[in-house]
Amino acid sequence: MITKFGLKGELIENRIIIWNLDDSRSLFVSGYYGKPIGITKPKPEDINVPLILDLIEGYYLLEKSRLKIYRAKKQVTTKEMLEICRREHHNFDKKYSVYKDFRDKGYIVNPGIKFGCDFAVYQKGPGIDHAPYLVQVYNSSDTMSATSVVLAGRLATTVRKQFILAVPKGSKIDCLALDWWRA
Repeated sequence: MITKFGLKGELIENRIIIWNLDDSRSLFVSGYYGKPIGITKPKPEDINVPLILDLIEGYYLLEKSRLKIYRAKKQVTTKEMLEICRREHHNFDKKYSVYKDFRDKGYIVNPGIKFGCDFAVYQKGPGIDHAPYLVQVYNSSDTMSATSVVLAGRLATTVRKQFILAVPKGSKIDCLALDWWRA
């Protein structure tokens, strides 16, 4: 149930579970957050199972006051959750700033692990459209070899997506989109 205090999730290891079925359905429908347990290609009307959120989604919803997170029946503070996220995710702050930037602009952002990148970004949502963008987060000091650029381009082209290099610089995110042309 959504209250003025948000939803309730349970932190178990590196995932957050929304056990209440009405809450899991409403959260998924409100922005395609999480993955319903056991449903590979969920449709909103099919969701009658708990929802699993990854840490970055949970932290975003906690920061937006839409979710309260509990571990062992004790509420987890925003500061504690940030520490957990930093322990679990390499470069969490940079990745989170990119995630938040895309989410705040109205995009649906899912983990990009199956594509070998940080995020798959949708304009409308999974099952409605295909993710047109694959996003990899870089530090401004990172170097990228020509081979890495070609690999990223070939991957994106193979799955018909645009590859975006996202470089957080303070509160600003610089994005470089790679387009591939056939000669």
